[in-house]
Amino acid sequence: MSSQLRWDGALEAAAPFADEECKPQISYFQWPDYVVLALMLLVSTGIGIFYGIKDRRQKASTDDILVGGRKMATFPMAMSLLASFMSAVTLLGNPAEMYNYGTQFVMVGIAYIITTPITAYVFMPVYHRLGLTSAYEYLEMRFNKWVRLIGCVIFTLHMITYMPIVVYAPALALNQVTGLNTWAAVSIIFVVCIFYTSLGGIKAVIWTDTFQVLMMFAGMMAVVFKGTADVGGFDFVWQKTEESGRAEFFNMNFDPRERHSFWAMTVGGSFLWVSTYAANQAQIQRFLTVRTEKQAVRAIWINCFGLVALLLVCCWGGLVMYAYYFECDPLISGKVKASDQLLPLFVMDTMGSLPGMPGLFTAGIFSGALSTVSTGLSALAAITLKDFLVGAFKMELKDSRQASLAKWISLVYGIICFGIVFLVAQIGGVLQAALSVHGMVGGPILGLFSLGILIPWVNWKGAFTGGIVGLIFVGWMGFGAQIEAALGHVNFPKKPLSIAGCNCTVGELPPPFPPGYPDIFPLYAVSYMWYTPIGWFVTTLIAIAVSWVTKFNDPREMDKRLFSPVLIAIMDKLPLSWQEKVNWPSKLAKKEGRENDGFEFQAESDKVQNSQDERTHKL
Repeated sequence: MSSQLRWDGALEAAAPFADEECKPQISYFQWPDYVVLALMLLVSTGIGIFYGIKDRRQKASTDDILVGGRKMATFPMAMSLLASFMSAVTLLGNPAEMYNYGTQFVMVGIAYIITTPITAYVFMPVYHRLGLTSAYEYLEMRFNKWVRLIGCVIFTLHMITYMPIVVYAPALALNQVTGLNTWAAVSIIFVVCIFYTSLGGIKAVIWTDTFQVLMMFAGMMAVVFKGTADVGGFDFVWQKTEESGRAEFFNMNFDPRERHSFWAMTVGGSFLWVSTYAANQAQIQRFLTVRTEKQAVRAIWINCFGLVALLLVCCWGGLVMYAYYFECDPLISGKVKASDQLLPLFVMDTMGSLPGMPGLFTAGIFSGALSTVSTGLSALAAITLKDFLVGAFKMELKDSRQASLAKWISLVYGIICFGIVFLVAQIGGVLQAALSVHGMVGGPILGLFSLGILIPWVNWKGAFTGGIVGLIFVGWMGFGAQIEAALGHVNFPKKPLSIAGCNCTVGELPPPFPPGYPDIFPLYAVSYMWYTPIGWFVTTLIAIAVSWVTKFNDPREMDKRLFSPVLIAIMDKLPLSWQEKVNWPSKLAKKEGRENDGFEFQAESDKVQNSQDERTHKL
C-alpha cells in the first residue's frame, strides 16, 4: 500500500526528450499467457461458487457471511490480512520506487515489525473480546452513535474511491506495455470479484486471498530470479546499486520535508500501518473470523513476516530493473510513459519469450487487484448492514434477511466502484491525490480508536470534535500539497539515470532538480509519510482539550472491556493514591467490595453487547 502514495512517478507524461525513432515497444501476450491468467480467474471464481453453494445448503447466518462464523483457520486469515492492502499498485510501485529513488523506502519494513505487536496486543484483544462485526460498533460503545457515524462515512468514501484506482492504474500500465486491453482487464477483475464476494461472503474472500497471495509471490519471484540471472547475478545488481547511489538506508535527516528519510519510514510508517491494521474495518473484520485471540495473534505475526518478505522481493526487483536498464532509461527514451510501466516492460523484455511467464506475472498483478477489491466489498457490506441499516436507521431485520442483504450490498458496491472507474480514467493527475487519502484519513481514524482504547477519560464531545478537526487539518495539508504538485511546484530528485547505451537517438538528459526543498507553504512540503502521525496528534490533542473543558469521563462508570488489556495492566499497578486521583476503579472497587470491579455498563454498550455475547456463546 505504501509506495503508491507518492506525489510523483506513477502517471507522469512521457519525457519530451525522445525522438520519433524511440517508439514504445509493445510485446503482446501469447495464448499460454492467457491460459495462465484464465486459470487464476477460474480458481477464484470456483472458490466463490463452492462457498456460495455451501452457504445455501447450510442456510448461512449473518455471522457466516460477514465473519466466517468466527471459525476460520489461522493461516488463511493471515494470508487474507497480507493480501488486503498489498494491491496491484504496490506490486508495480515498489519496484519503480527503488528504480527511481533508491532503497530508503525499504526501511518501512521496520514499521511493519513495530506495527505487529501494537496491533496484536494493544488493539486486537478489545475487538475480539467484544465480539464485534463492524469495527465502528466499538466507537458507539465507547462514545456514541455520532462518533461511530464519522468513522463509517470516512471509511465508506475512502474505499469506494480507492478501489477503482487500484484496478484502473495497473490495468492501464499493463495495457501500454503488453497490449492487454485496459477496459477488458478492468471489467474482468470487477465481474470476477463481485461474483465470488457477493456469492461466497467472507469465507470466499479469505480463501481467494490465500490463493492470490501465492500468485503474487510466484509472479514476483519468477521476475526476480529470472531478471537477476539475466543481468549477471546478485553481485552485479548490487554493484550497480552502489555505483548509482541507490544504496541508501539511513538518511537520518529530521526535516519533515524530506520525502523518504529513516524517520519518515519508521515513525511515520508505523503510524500509517497501525492505522491500517488496528483501526480499519477491512483488517479488524478478519481478526474476528477466528475463534480465539491466540489465533489472531499468530495470524498477525505471520502477516508481518509475509509483508517483509514481499517488500524485499518487490524492492529487489526494482534494483534488478535498474541493473538491466542502467545504460538506457526506458522513461527518457520513450519506451514507456510512466514509472508504473517499468516492471511490465522488464517482464516482457526478460520473459516475453518464455510461454506463460508473462501470464504468471500478470496473474499476480490481477491477484493484487482482486484481493484489494474483495476486501473492500466485504468490509463495506459489514459497515452498511451493521452501522447504517441496523445501527443508524434502527432497522429490525431477521438474521436470514441480514445474511441475504449482505450479499446484495456487496453486489451494489461493486457496481458503484466499477462505474467510478470511468470517472477515474478522465481525471489523470488527480489519481495520486486520491491515493494519498490513505495517510490523510488514517491519522484521525486511528486517533478515535486509540482515544477510546487507551484514554478512558476522553468523552464523546472531545472525540467527535478531535476527529473532525484532525480530518480537516490533514486534508488541507494533503490536498494543498497535491495542488502544488499538479502546478509543477513540487519535484523530488531522482537517482542518476543514463541514456548512453540507447540504440535510438533520445536527445539530452533532463536538467537536474535544484537542491533544497520546494519553495511553497511549509506544511504543503511535508512528506506524505507524516500525514498519519500529524492527523493522529491533532485529533488526540483537540479531543483531550475539549474533554477537559466539557468534563472528563469517569472510568468507574464504564465497561472494562472497552479498554486495552495493556492499559488495564499498567493502571492496576499504579499506587492507590494515583488511581484515586484519576478515578481508576480497579483497586478502589476491591477496597469498597464492589463485585464488578468498579466498572458499570453503559446502557448503549449493554444493548449492543448482549447480542454479541449471545452469538459468541452459540459458537
